[in-house]
Amino acid sequence: MGSIHFFYLQQTSVLTQKKKLKNYLLYKSNLYGRPISGLHIIFCSDEYLLKINQDFLSHDYYTDIITFDLGVKESEAIQGEIYISLDRVKDNASQHGVSYKTELHRVIFHGFLHLLGFKDKKKSDQTLMRAMEDEFLLHYEQFHTT
Repeated sequence: MGSIHFFYLQQTSVLTQKKKLKNYLLYKSNLYGRPISGLHIIFCSDEYLLKINQDFLSHDYYTDIITFDLGVKESEAIQGEIYISLDRVKDNASQHGVSYKTELHRVIFHGFLHLLGFKDKKKSDQTLMRAMEDEFLLHYEQFHTT
């Protein structure tokens, strides 16, 4: 079984069912034929993620998420890091009229979809990505671990 770890550079009280989330991500990765070898999800501030954006991507703007695929090939097991700005998640939730918890899960699933190979540069890819996020959110709510 793969390992999924959560790191808190900025604390969130919303992520209360970590075991359920881990099991769901493991389930989905196996469903897509990409088992998880190692996944780190790091919760941080706007400033921390801005620095990563500047240093690694040469972008000088705030973002809600940056995903690093550390795997060797797309066909192999998932190995990656997902950095999430909790400041952006809070603002996005307010802007889109959804709960903070829902937006946090959406962003986690967004990063995970990137690790599965989904892209979001083109408009058509963004539409598909949003539909997949919605599907993951709905399925996650109904997901029960044994």
